[in-house]
Amino acid sequence: MVNTYQRWEIPALGLDQLVLRGQPLLTPQSGEILVQTEAVSLNYRDAEIADRGMGYALTFPHVPGSDLAGKVVAVGSGVSRFAVGDRVLSAFMPGWVDGTPLSWAQAPSRGAPLPGMLTQYVAGDAEGFVHAPASLSAAEASTLPVAALTAWMALVEQGQLHAGQTVVVQGTGGVSLFAIQLAVAHGARVIVISGDDDKLARVAALGARDGINRHRTPAWHEQVLALTGGRGAEHILEMAGGDNVARSLKAVAQGGRISFIGLLEADSFTLPVMPLLGSRAVIAGIAVGPRRALEDLVRAVDLLGLRPVIDAVYPFSEAPAAFSHVQRGAFGKVVIEAGK
Repeated sequence: MVNTYQRWEIPALGLDQLVLRGQPLLTPQSGEILVQTEAVSLNYRDAEIADRGMGYALTFPHVPGSDLAGKVVAVGSGVSRFAVGDRVLSAFMPGWVDGTPLSWAQAPSRGAPLPGMLTQYVAGDAEGFVHAPASLSAAEASTLPVAALTAWMALVEQGQLHAGQTVVVQGTGGVSLFAIQLAVAHGARVIVISGDDDKLARVAALGARDGINRHRTPAWHEQVLALTGGRGAEHILEMAGGDNVARSLKAVAQGGRISFIGLLEADSFTLPVMPLLGSRAVIAGIAVGPRRALEDLVRAVDLLGLRPVIDAVYPFSEAPAAFSHVQRGAFGKVVIEAGK
């Protein structure tokens, strides 16, 4: 085994500060495993944190990145969940095993405030990892811990999605495409809102039944009501925030759910109380999920044959280019392979 490894880090805020530095290889302590990174999937939050901090009090130098797929190369004493050679995924909030944490402080997340995953080796508590799906490559598997689990929590774990319901998905990023695939696999109808006709054509290939161009149809909620015969959608994945939330409220079915996931347009919103009461809708904040739910998702991925949509794969040496791709927008996920 090598004695040193490399990791990407920032000495201060700013993606232009990204630098590749060598580190001495760590030895796993009691209860820990040493994982050789195979792939890291980037999320929008990873770019925002590295560039502007997103309100986190980071410790510098900071290693960015939230998702990892890799292989166990050493285990510390007392570890029984994994053995050398096992393929694993990192849990986004390694201290959140199940249930609901009492506070954010009880469930810190990788990539901020905890150190991130954009490193060739990671040593950490074995409880903060899960077995990777057998059916996916490392690049595909690395997309599950944040984006796929967020969609799973919104629709399946908390939303109790079932056949015959309608799901409105906003955008075509990683969470949105996973939501389309999960909804279709459960027999639901999917309506996608996007400002790009080419992307709307591509989501049709994933099983989305209808697409609405938000630029040509700013009042997209009216089209959702027309497509559903006035019923509305039982599930809406809210990705924008701001004024868009009011349109989501108008499009939701009686007793439906608006899963608040993104803030691409604004980090706040205002709603009139009476329409909210009249809709009997639930507005739920989704902040990824516990390790147990990730394990459930992994089993589902293998059983369903779900294949993550990857827009591009970059070698480890080209991490800055991968971040730039995320910032300008991707159809699906952007992945960095650590072995290249």
